[in-house]
Amino acid sequence: MDLDAVRTFVAAADAGQFQDAAAALSITQQAVSKRIAALEKDLEVRLFTRTARGAQLTIDGQAFLPHARELLRVEARADASVRPGRRALRVDVHSRRTAPGCCCRTSTARTRGSSWMS
Repeated sequence: MDLDAVRTFVAAADAGQFQDAAAALSITQQAVSKRIAALEKDLEVRLFTRTARGAQLTIDGQAFLPHARELLRVEARADASVRPGRRALRVDVHSRRTAPGCCCRTSTARTRGSSWMS
């Protein structure tokens, strides 16, 4: 499902006219019509009844609208989850030790010129 088409559907539903949706999305009215037609074809339902006064949601369009809004919210959350600076800083502290004890002994023994195992 094309999320740009879903975004266009929501804008058209909110505006009530394809021309106003086009202006809000900074695209042409023809692009709005094509995106809506593609979404309707994908879903195999009519989402709008086109009239001289604009576009009204069909029963299927009314049923789809809350799900379309949720798709856009999920998209925004998914996008924000991977954008640097938009997610909460997470710091995990596992223990106070910075290295295992055996590594420290080996390191200390080498600086003295002898093996810690001897």
